[in-house]
Amino acid sequence: MDRKIDVLDSGFVELIDALGSDLTVVNSARVSFGKRKDVLSQSDERLIQYLVSHQHWSPFRHVQLQFHCKVPEFVARQWYKHVVGIAYSEVPTVDHAWNEVSLRYTNASDMDVYRPDGFRQQSEDNKQASVDQQVDDSAGQLEREYKQHCEQALALYGRLVNQGVAREQARGVLPLAIYTEFYWTASLQAVVNFIQLRKHKTAQYEIREYANALETLTQHVVPVAYACLQKK
Repeated sequence: MDRKIDVLDSGFVELIDALGSDLTVVNSARVSFGKRKDVLSQSDERLIQYLVSHQHWSPFRHVQLQFHCKVPEFVARQWYKHVVGIAYSEVPTVDHAWNEVSLRYTNASDMDVYRPDGFRQQSEDNKQASVDQQVDDSAGQLEREYKQHCEQALALYGRLVNQGVAREQARGVLPLAIYTEFYWTASLQAVVNFIQLRKHKTAQYEIREYANALETLTQHVVPVAYACLQKK
């Protein structure tokens, strides 16, 4: 299995580690009866489906997935909402861990910038979304201006830092298109919830691409549990 999938022009999602498997879900449920299985059987697959059908979620939280992600800053802000805004227990964020590149500690001058293949039109029906139809930029003027703006922002950042301005202040001029990197660890239930929400047609195209990559990697770790969770 390829554990790293390229996304967009310079991004990626990499599966760093995985704790558990389909059998983990089964044994976490069967421990109530003092039982443990070593090999997954058809009855175990039916048990997983039963857990989903009756919304017994705790066994799925015993499977933990750790990803290394490189995404545009505006995608990271959407992603982080799943850490602070979505909880499955009494303790907020218990299903997530997040550590990100800090622009207080690192210099952003050489960081990649996301450059889209084109510019989508704003939806007339959904004020927060775009449509697949693209803005006419046959002459490439918008693309050039977009690229120039990002380059100028990075250049200004570099001048500020070179003049002794603290990185924590200089970063204020950086565009949201700049790529950031983070490690994200989450329970299987949390990962599936992210995928289901961010693969939806109303989600932004860029984050949908990351959800697709997460889905591919997650399916390899827990194919049975993932398929059952998709049916809920």
